Amino acid sequence: MNYLLMGQTAPGAAPANPIMTFLPMILVIVVFYFFMIRPQMKKQKEVTAFRNSLAKGDKVVTTGGIYGKIVEMKDNTVLLQVDDNVKIRVDKAALVKDLSDATALK
Repeated sequence: MNYLLMGQTAPGAAPANPIMTFLPMILVIVVFYFFMIRPQMKKQKEVTAFRNSLAKGDKVVTTGGIYGKIVEMKDNTVLLQVDDNVKIRVDKAALVKDLSDATALK
């Protein structure tokens, strides 16, 4: 029996093209980039732009589902008014939605 080791070709056969050997791996990387990495980077840029555009008086929702209105902003924290005499301080990273145009809140 004649066993061929990896990287060896059969006698009389043409050697394999190295580009064709790595082409499937290159295609997988390209698919991962366009379907997973690029959309995630785009979404992260949108979230960062949203959090940087927040201003006093905007109505927002936190990741925990708390609806409130921004009363005060600092570097990384926001003071939300959730009721007439109830204010809570949350991290800016916890804000997910802008409801300034929504009429559900007071």
